[in-house]
Amino acid sequence: MVETQRNTRQRRAVAAILDELNGFASAQDIHDALRHKGDSVGLSTVYRNLQAMADTAEVDVLRNGEGEALYRQCSAGHHHHLVCRSCGRTVEVEGPTVETWADSVAAKHGFTNVEHTLEIFGTCSACAT
Repeated sequence: MVETQRNTRQRRAVAAILDELNGFASAQDIHDALRHKGDSVGLSTVYRNLQAMADTAEVDVLRNGEGEALYRQCSAGHHHHLVCRSCGRTVEVEGPTVETWADSVAAKHGFTNVEHTLEIFGTCSACAT
């Protein structure tokens, strides 16, 4: 049974902040942005809502070099990311070659129902200059 998430005030507030962001942000960054706007949402509530939104593919999640989860409003469909190490700018990219490779490796080893994520980190042109 798929659990439907309630559209609470806190969830709407987290979603609104994500709509305003251009790149990925930590739960703490999102919490700080909410506080700056005068919205009293606890940090644990932010984490809970982000996890629920990640579970339903409403947000993209990636881990930075320190292992911290970063979140961003998700576009439709499966995609990958190019992420600037300096400014955090993120570009969504499709990767048909990656999809083919992942399916091939999985089949070779007898795996089914395979999922994957791919983030490519580098320096964007603006930060490189």
